[in-house]
Amino acid sequence: MADSAGIQQGSPAIGAAGLVPAAPGAGGTEGSGAAGGSARIAVKKAQLRSSPRPKKLEKLGVYSSCKVRNISCKCNGWKSQNPPPTPPRTDQQSNAVNLQEPCRSCSHTLGDHVTHLENVSEEEMNRLLGIVLDVEYLYTCVHKEEDADTKQVYFSLFKLLRKSILQMGKPMLEASESPPFEKPSIEQGVNNFVQYKFSHLPSKERQTIMELAKMFLNQINYWQLETPSQRRQRVPNDDAVGYKSNYTRWLCYCNVPQFCDSLPRYETTQIFGRTLLRSVFTVMRKQLLEQARQEKDKLPPEKRTLILTHFPKFLSMLEEEVYSHSSPIWSQDFLAAASGGQIPMHTGNTPPYRHSLQISSEPLFIKRKPSDPLPHEENKRPRVVGDIPMDLINEVMATITDPAAIPETSLLSAHSARDEAARLEERRGVIEFHVIGNSLNQKPNKRILMWLVGLQNVFSHQLPRMPKEYITRLVFDPKHKTLSLIKDGRVIGGICFRMFPSQGFTEIVFCAVTSNEQVKGYGTHLMNHLKEYHIKHEILNFLTYADEYAIGYFKKQGFSKDIKVPKAKYVGYIKDYEGATLMGCELNPSIPYTEFSVIIKKQKEIIKKLIERKQAQIRKVYPGLSCFKEGVRQIPIESIPGIRTFLTLLTLQYLTFTLNIFPQRIFKTEAPGYYQVIRFPMDLKTMSERLKSRYYTTRKLFMADMQRIFTNCREYNPPESEYYKCANLLEKFFYTKIKEAGLIEK
Repeated sequence: MADSAGIQQGSPAIGAAGLVPAAPGAGGTEGSGAAGGSARIAVKKAQLRSSPRPKKLEKLGVYSSCKVRNISCKCNGWKSQNPPPTPPRTDQQSNAVNLQEPCRSCSHTLGDHVTHLENVSEEEMNRLLGIVLDVEYLYTCVHKEEDADTKQVYFSLFKLLRKSILQMGKPMLEASESPPFEKPSIEQGVNNFVQYKFSHLPSKERQTIMELAKMFLNQINYWQLETPSQRRQRVPNDDAVGYKSNYTRWLCYCNVPQFCDSLPRYETTQIFGRTLLRSVFTVMRKQLLEQARQEKDKLPPEKRTLILTHFPKFLSMLEEEVYSHSSPIWSQDFLAAASGGQIPMHTGNTPPYRHSLQISSEPLFIKRKPSDPLPHEENKRPRVVGDIPMDLINEVMATITDPAAIPETSLLSAHSARDEAARLEERRGVIEFHVIGNSLNQKPNKRILMWLVGLQNVFSHQLPRMPKEYITRLVFDPKHKTLSLIKDGRVIGGICFRMFPSQGFTEIVFCAVTSNEQVKGYGTHLMNHLKEYHIKHEILNFLTYADEYAIGYFKKQGFSKDIKVPKAKYVGYIKDYEGATLMGCELNPSIPYTEFSVIIKKQKEIIKKLIERKQAQIRKVYPGLSCFKEGVRQIPIESIPGIRTFLTLLTLQYLTFTLNIFPQRIFKTEAPGYYQVIRFPMDLKTMSERLKSRYYTTRKLFMADMQRIFTNCREYNPPESEYYKCANLLEKFFYTKIKEAGLIEK
C-alpha cells in the first residue's frame, strides 16, 4: 500500500502471541491494525443486526433499487429527503422508521424500495447488512488510498459487493484463475523443508524446528506486501507484471477479507507458492531479524533464545532452498518422511503458538502423489491383495520411534551405517565441517590459513606418492576449495576440489582423513556433506582420478567407471594421472545425502517389524480347498486362504532385500539404449498396479512377470555387473518363497 495510507511492507510482531497488521486504507485513523479494525467493524455489524426490523429495512433500502410495478424507475437506492448533515452512529439513531417517506431521487417511498425484503428471513437480512457495512468501509478505503493499483482493487471490490446487495446474491470474485494459484503452496514447501533438513533430529529438537516454521508461516499470513509501484522503485528489473498479478490476488483473497468478512478469506501461505515467497523473502527476513534485535528486551524469556539464536539460522537455510532452482522441496512428489510432520497453521484472528503439534505417522517407504488417497482415507478405498492396513503401520511406527521402547544409546550396532558415528558427533558439536579456500582479494583470515596449512599436512601424510609442492599449490590455489573436517579446533581430514560450473561438474583432487581418525565414518560423512554442498550450487556431477587404494572408497560413495559427463565437457579441464582410474558420480537433488542412511535404516526397521508380524500369521495351516469337489472349475487366486498374507510377506521381504542391495532407484537416464535391447520391459511398479487391478487371475501370470524382470536384467547387464548378480540372488530368493508357500512343487 502507499506510504500515505500508513501501510508499509513489514509490520510483524515477532514475540507477541498474535500479529497485528495494518488495516487496508486505514491511514492510521482507525487504530493500529487488524485487531482494532476488525473488532470495530464486528461491533458495528453486531449493533446493526440487533436493531429492529424497520431499522434494517431502512439501511438496506439505501442500497436497493426501486420496485414500483408498471413504472420504469431507474433509481438504484433510496435517499432521504431530509438527510442529516453527517451520518449518525447506529446507536444514536431513533428507532422510528417511516416506510412511507419518499425518496428524493425518484419520489417513491422507502417501502417501494424494500418490497423484495418482506419475506426474507432474519438470517438472510443480517447477511446483507454485513455486506452493507463492508461496502461502506471499502468506500472509505477508495477515497483515502493514494496508490493507483490498490485504489483500483478497492473500487472493484466495492462494486462487486454493491452488486451483490442489489441482486441479493453472494459475492463471487470473477477471475481467470481461482485459488490455489501455485503448487506446492508456501505452507507445503516449508513443511517439505522441515522434512528434508530436520527429519533426523530427536523429537524435542524437531519440535523446536516446527515451532520456528509455524512462526515463519504465521508472519507471512499477516505480512503487508509492498505495492507494485514501491517494488518497481526498489527492484526495477523484477517481473513487474507477475508481481502486480500476485499483489492483486493477495488483496482480493487474503488482505481485504480480513476486514470485510463478506468476501471469502484464504491464508497467503495456502494459495501462493514459491513465486510470491521469492518476491518477499529477502526483505522480510531482513526486517524480521532487525525487529527481533530491536525488541529483544521485550521478548518473553522462553522465546528469546528461539527467536534470537535459532530463527536466524532457520531463515538462512530456508533462503537457500527458496532461491535454489534445483531444491526438491518444491516438487509435488516430494517424499514426506515419517519422522517429520505437518505444521498446523492457525486461521482467522486467533493468536499463534496455541496449537498442539501433531506428528505425521506416514511410513517412509510410501511415496504419495497429490492424487493419491491420504492416510485417513485408508478405510474408504477398497482393499486389494498386498495392502497393509494403515493402523498396523501406525502401530509399528509408534514402536520404532517411541524413546521408551528404544532407549537412546551411545553404542552403535555392527549393522549401523558407516557415517552414523560421525553424524552423532556432528550433532553433539564434536566435529565441524567448513568449506574454505585461499583468497587474493580479501584480507587473510588467520584461522582459515591455519586450517589450510593443516589440510596440506594431512594430504601430504596420507598421500605420500603425491609431491608435497603439488599438494601445497592446489590447496592454496584460489580456484580450489576444500571441505575441511575440524575436530577439537584442528584439521583431521578434508576433500579438495575445483568446481567447473560452466561444464556442469566438479573435480575432486584430494580426499583424506588422518590415520588415527579413520574407520569412524568420517570419510563417508565428508563426501555426503560435499554432495549436499554441490546440490545447493546446482552442480550434479563429480569426477576424480582414483588410485588402486581409493577405488573401493569411491565405489562405496556412489562413484563408478561409467562416466555420465560427456567427454567433450571435461577433456582439457582436468589433469590425467598415470596409473589412476577415472571415476564419476551423478548426484540426485532429491536425496538428503547426510541423512540418507538414517532414512534407509528406519525403512528397514519398519519392514522388519511388519515381517515379524506376518511370519506369525503365515505359519498357520489352512484346510484344503473343497470347492472343486462341488463343480467349481476356477477361483480367483486371492480367494485362496493364506494367499493374501503370503503375498504381503513376499512384498515386505523383497523390500528388505532391495533396500540392502539397491538403496537408490535406477532412472531411465542411467540405462541408455535399454528399450532397444529389452523388447518386453517389466518392473515391480507395473506388477503392483496389475495386482491391484486383479490382473493376476492365475499364479502363472504373476510368476511370468516376475521371471521377466530377472531375465531382462541379465540380458541388459554384463555377467560381472552387480545388477546381474543381484538378479540371480533375487530370483533364487523368490522361488524359495514360492516353494515354501506350496505354490509350486519342490
